[in-house]
Amino acid sequence: MEAPFRRSVPEHREAIEEMLGVALRDLGVETIDLDGALRRRLAQDLVAPRALPPWDNSQMDGYAVHADDLGVIPLSVVETIAAGQAAHALERGTAAPIMTGAPMPAGANTVIPIEAAVPDRFPLESELAQGFTVVLGTGAAEGSYVRTRGSDIDEGAVALEAGTVMGPTALGIVAGLGIAQVQVIAKPRVLLLSTGDELVAPGTELAPGQIHDANTTLLRTALRAAGCQVDTVGVLDDSPATFTTSMREALNAAEHPYPLVISSGGISKGAFDVVKEVLANYGVAFGSVAMQPGGPQGAGMLSLPGCDPVTFMALPGNPVSAFVSFEMFIRPVLATALGLPARTVAIATLTEDMESMPGKMQVRRGTFTDGAFTPMGGASSHLLAALAASNAFILIDENTTHLDSGTRVNVLIIGDGA
Repeated sequence: MEAPFRRSVPEHREAIEEMLGVALRDLGVETIDLDGALRRRLAQDLVAPRALPPWDNSQMDGYAVHADDLGVIPLSVVETIAAGQAAHALERGTAAPIMTGAPMPAGANTVIPIEAAVPDRFPLESELAQGFTVVLGTGAAEGSYVRTRGSDIDEGAVALEAGTVMGPTALGIVAGLGIAQVQVIAKPRVLLLSTGDELVAPGTELAPGQIHDANTTLLRTALRAAGCQVDTVGVLDDSPATFTTSMREALNAAEHPYPLVISSGGISKGAFDVVKEVLANYGVAFGSVAMQPGGPQGAGMLSLPGCDPVTFMALPGNPVSAFVSFEMFIRPVLATALGLPARTVAIATLTEDMESMPGKMQVRRGTFTDGAFTPMGGASSHLLAALAASNAFILIDENTTHLDSGTRVNVLIIGDGA
């Protein structure tokens, strides 16, 4: 059993970054349809299988002509070229009405916009049969209003580099290249555990002394929003023997080893803190971080007999403490590994006086609006309503004990927690 650690927030963050960085280094690859690829990270360079555009086409509605035929002499108008159809070769001395996006006919190298033609309209079908002519003045250079083949991207060129996070524009070019599936970094599969005999599932009637389990839902959805697949096994018993058996069964039930297991609860100094009591014997170190809420923490490589070793993070059981711990230590590593946008730290004006405990970084809830931060809920770590109403955390360093209203402070923007 390792001695309890005592760390500052930066020290613990560094330790977790190193540990999780190894766990999330090789997540594997999966092939998915474009509909499921939003915000996923490409596993390899995406090479264009064809040029884009695939052929020369018209940039606007007008007349396709050969530039050398432009002048004051009327040109005979031939059959219209519409988008989505093949084009017949254009004979010299003629002009073909062409629609935006339609392929350029062989023999044509320029498009004259309809507004520049005399008359500035396309012929009716009856007029075309009678020999309609049009005058297209001089001055247009060869290639005017023509989108050339490959002007967007050449066949064989890298359209998107490995590691690109797929947003709407990236997915747009993939679809435009005719690609229906992409290879992306697989989502890490996380096993999430809650502990506590007092916890029951939402929707269950409460017996005396019981509360509903908020942590499983809170952390499961936070992990999913951070790009993970999450397995849960409900609330584990506070009996060391039963907890150990349930833990072993959960780990061995997985088709592949988990890169990460996260628990909440059972790591303080109470008489029934089963996570700490059991797992401290199998490679997980427990201790405290100079942060409130979220002081008790555990982390390490769990080597439970009969199971594959697995990276394990033990979070405190109070819901606010668990969520603050996730935001401060776990989500930043997931963001780096999976290409999520990092949380923003902004400078805000504090709207009221605040007191802070010496020796610990305070991570307090509140609202950030129009450059101002308003605290909510105080320091207590059980106040879920204040957490749900917040969109930011104020970060008060461990040496500060008082802040006046109007002070400029650092706030971590969490939005709705997604």
